[in-house]
Amino acid sequence: MRILVIEDDTLIGDGLKSGLTALGFAVDWVRDGRQGQAAIDAAPYDAVVLDLGLPGIDGLDILAGWRRTGRSEPVLVLTARDALPDRLTGLDTGADDYLVKPFALAEVAARLRALIRRRHGQMANRLKHGTLELDPVGRSATLNGQPLDLTARELGLLELLLNARGRILPKTLIEEKLYGWGQEVESNTIEVHVHHLRRKLGSEAIRTVRGIGYTLGEPL
Repeated sequence: MRILVIEDDTLIGDGLKSGLTALGFAVDWVRDGRQGQAAIDAAPYDAVVLDLGLPGIDGLDILAGWRRTGRSEPVLVLTARDALPDRLTGLDTGADDYLVKPFALAEVAARLRALIRRRHGQMANRLKHGTLELDPVGRSATLNGQPLDLTARELGLLELLLNARGRILPKTLIEEKLYGWGQEVESNTIEVHVHHLRRKLGSEAIRTVRGIGYTLGEPL
């Protein structure tokens, strides 16, 4: 899952980027309001972490502009403005959730996962496909009740496929979801991840739709 963080505080921004990355997210971080306003078009983000007190343009103005133009990405407002009127204004402007600083990284991650689940119309915190089960919080997966030894990228790919059950994911979209800015992606990287995942799940677990992308096979 790919997250955009818009936060001008270097300590907080760096902590969010490194901490969320360690928890399995792909994270892009910008520090200026105007950069953040434009950055939403740079990748297919699953959610946004938005500070309000930003240089260049205020976070609420960014949020209002996105909603006015129809942007639907879930937005978690992260701010020091803790008065009730501030929280109400943020939610009424279009924020999906609101968290006051200081915060715990684990709570930010949990709220992001909840926002992403709701966006995909899922209520359960585990993703299932037949006997295949993924725990996004614990970053683990099982098949027929047996644990799978998956790399972080393989877990990320599996999560994307499970969230997109019934749909075909283009290769370019998978790349954009799994990798943040500045991360090198070889031309055959996604094919390699799919190949390794098939070896662990079974050759029929992932279908290749030639010229389009990948989708899950029949329930395992």
